[in-house]
Amino acid sequence: MLVRLAIRLLLLAAVIGVVAVMVPGIEVNGGFGALLWISVLFSVVNAILGPVFKLLSLPLIVLTLGLFLLVVNAALLAITAGLSSHLDVDSFRAAVLGGLLIAVFSWLAMLALPSRRDEWHRRYRS
Repeated sequence: MLVRLAIRLLLLAAVIGVVAVMVPGIEVNGGFGALLWISVLFSVVNAILGPVFKLLSLPLIVLTLGLFLLVVNAALLAITAGLSSHLDVDSFRAAVLGGLLIAVFSWLAMLALPSRRDEWHRRYRS
């Protein structure tokens, strides 16, 4: 379980690094240690505030058929940037594009990891 968490955090750090290179307006100050800190902080912000923001904005999410989740992800990225001196997000547009790319790249990276269900089937099926 801890190995899986460490792998996810490392993948998220790599994704944030790639997004920082791709999106003008998002800058990471520091090396891989800073990226790892940002990934831990982003995970905590997303775990604590993400469900609250999604619940409060549920009518807008339904009304826009899920597109408002881009704004929620941008807000979570901006909050992470506000809490860390290693991440700078210059504009709302950069935050929206960065949030979108982080969501897409993280989803693709998680597809590469085996799920817990796959591990269970491998372990307990004969």
